[in-house]
Amino acid sequence: MQARELALALPEAVEHDHHGRPSFRVRGKIFATLWSEEALNAMPGEPEILALVQAEPDVCSPVYWGRRLAAVQIRLPTAGAELVADVLAEAWARRAPAVLRARRDPAE
Repeated sequence: MQARELALALPEAVEHDHHGRPSFRVRGKIFATLWSEEALNAMPGEPEILALVQAEPDVCSPVYWGRRLAAVQIRLPTAGAELVADVLAEAWARRAPAVLRARRDPAE
């Protein structure tokens, strides 16, 4: 499983440098960063972050920027591909414009 491949498979997702680390963006908005070869930071939203940390404490940990809960860090060696793909999709959907989300999910 490659986190980079999963992120870039999302509609209009692109990779750009962000302070020396790969970031994944949709229309200029960051939805995830590859913090290291073993850690991915994704930004699905606070309720989702809290749920992931509670459900998968051995795999997921909260990332704070200052006092703000900003992301969930996923330990890639212990995470399943389905979990990574789901979290990336949620983070992408949070940043993508409605027109892109609707193209990906016709029910929206």
